[in-house]
Amino acid sequence: MEKRRLGRGLDALFGMEKHDNGAPGEVAVGLIQNNPYQPRKTFDKDELASLSASVRTHGILQPLVVRQVGDQYQLVAGERRLRAAQEVGLTSVPVRIVNFNDQEVLEAALIENIQRTDLNPIEKAQGFKDYLDRFKMNHEQLAQRLGLARSTITNLVGFLDLAAEVQEGLRVNQITEAHAKILKGIKSTEQQVALFKQVVAQGLSVKATEQLVRDRKEEPSEPKEVNTPAVEEKTAHVKSIEEELRQRFATPVEIKLRGKDKGQIVLRFESNDDFMRILEVLRK
Repeated sequence: MEKRRLGRGLDALFGMEKHDNGAPGEVAVGLIQNNPYQPRKTFDKDELASLSASVRTHGILQPLVVRQVGDQYQLVAGERRLRAAQEVGLTSVPVRIVNFNDQEVLEAALIENIQRTDLNPIEKAQGFKDYLDRFKMNHEQLAQRLGLARSTITNLVGFLDLAAEVQEGLRVNQITEAHAKILKGIKSTEQQVALFKQVVAQGLSVKATEQLVRDRKEEPSEPKEVNTPAVEEKTAHVKSIEEELRQRFATPVEIKLRGKDKGQIVLRFESNDDFMRILEVLRK
């Protein structure tokens, strides 16, 4: 069986001719309800302004797709056109009325957004998850419905397991999907966020991020001494060095001793700016 592709459009995907109630007509804007399954949460103001200017001059050139709900209509596809029509004060718009069930309405909303103006990865992921949860489908079944690779669905939905701060960074394009895939491999939320901040602060490439994560994973774990205390008592000399470093970096510094000749120097930072300031001092 030929796999359906998004590029073929909503008509080809759903066979709209089989769902049509008749020829396109006009419907009052006030009778059209927004699509409750709309995955897009934010709309570009400049794009809407440009579309509104076009609608003001030329009107709505492509009918909105709606379904009838009681004595009103529910939007299936065309939310940007509806918003533009409302913005310029149109009283009615051309529509195409279809007999879609809830599942087909959600699919149409996903397809229209992915096909025409890409959703950000988090909106896509949430839209896919809402669909999977609502209609009890697996990733493979949804992939077949939308004409996508199963791995695309799985990878995107997996981004919802990222820490909230990292998800927001992906949503606003601070990092790419490739960066997010790497960070998703970090199980500790605290480490994941710390690495995310470092990637953003230093503008690290995907390759550099991979190396950073690899280096973190290869760091040797602290050996546990069997018959000796885990932490050596600090001498006055060590404490004086701590104080010297605190003054130099203007941040809390701790020297952790592990045995006679082993240990760590821990520098604390509280923000991206703080991190960059300490980094500059280290580079001098």
